Amino acid sequence: MSDLPGASETVNLNIQEEAHALSVTIGTYNEKGIDISKLLGTTGHVTLDPGFKNTGSTKSAITFIDGINGILQHRGYPIEQLAELASFQEVMYLLLQGELPNANQLADIEGQIKAETKAPEGIKTLLNALPDGSHPMGMLSVALASLPSFYPNALDSWSDETVRWETIYRLLGHMPVIAAYVYRRSQNLPYIDPNPELDYVSNFLYMMFGEVDPVIADALDTLLILHADHEQNCSAATVRMIGSSHVNLYAAIAGGNSALWGPLHGGANQKVVEMLESILADGGDSEKYINKAKDKADPFRLMGFGHRVYKNFDPRAKVIKAYADKILDKLNVDDPVLDIAKRLESSALNDEYFQKRKLFPNVDFYSGIIYRALGIPVDMFTVMFALGRLPGWVSQWKEMRESGDPIGRPRQIYTGASKRDYKPITDR
Repeated sequence: MSDLPGASETVNLNIQEEAHALSVTIGTYNEKGIDISKLLGTTGHVTLDPGFKNTGSTKSAITFIDGINGILQHRGYPIEQLAELASFQEVMYLLLQGELPNANQLADIEGQIKAETKAPEGIKTLLNALPDGSHPMGMLSVALASLPSFYPNALDSWSDETVRWETIYRLLGHMPVIAAYVYRRSQNLPYIDPNPELDYVSNFLYMMFGEVDPVIADALDTLLILHADHEQNCSAATVRMIGSSHVNLYAAIAGGNSALWGPLHGGANQKVVEMLESILADGGDSEKYINKAKDKADPFRLMGFGHRVYKNFDPRAKVIKAYADKILDKLNVDDPVLDIAKRLESSALNDEYFQKRKLFPNVDFYSGIIYRALGIPVDMFTVMFALGRLPGWVSQWKEMRESGDPIGRPRQIYTGASKRDYKPITDR
């Protein structure tokens, strides 16, 4: 661990027998990044890194991940401690401000957000105008992108700190309301407006279902914490990229929400349940599908096992597994799909093939099980994910603006046709 985060050393890059010294930035836990920001100007070369898997796009003080050892920390606090001891709104404050709040600070952010829970009536009109059967994530993106129309002062909120925080609190307050409206609209149910007497998570559940179970509220609060931020993932990087043009916060978040929709990102928990349903439709033989997953010649893959970042057990999965067990026990759910999930989990955790390859159930596997047990439709799963990820997105946007990051503009290596002369259509 470095005592001086950001301290630099240098490495030499040899191009055509000419050495070019490049500085190396060292992070808190001795992560090292070669600074190539001047590479094109000094060497005429760019780097090629499809998917940016080996490219650090920024320096950030929000979230640290060590995928090899299964570590996730927010502002230095282990996710296991935050999930067990903190509330979601404490984690919101931590991500946004850099420190855990004291009692007065927590009461202040709770009050600021609660004051912004009443979304514009026009949001209902907008959702009602969408076709029946619209995907909830599409509905959510539309609603988020519409917010600048309701709040024109948000278009240039960065220069005024008061307006900036008003814009942030409004988004944090509106998001659970809009997400609940999206659920009610998708089910063709009448909207339920927020109850100012309830806390953040309980109010969301009330607006969705008209009632609140404390055990479910506690589990959902933890689920939201587990999704709150995850470093420079696809949607967070999208928020930063869009935000780097200095567009308003709501537009940047709407873009991040659309990025989250994909099955390789936030849509993964939906794919988990769809996989379980397909196994049930094929007879429900979980061992058959365990064997298919181990067969290299078989295209079948177990969704919700392993992780692109974590090469060991997903630290969030350790926490959420306990809540999954608690929820299933509390609700006494009789669901053959959930039975298949538990059999798959048991087989994978005890199978040498999966142990050797570190293919353990991840947070998407367990969150999908919990959402299904709560009776939340599969196509709403990613909306739930977005609700949890919102404070991370806002924190990433805020840090990017505070750091003065330049507008994002990746380079490319052109591989198309060389110069050609235009020919009249009669000569082609």
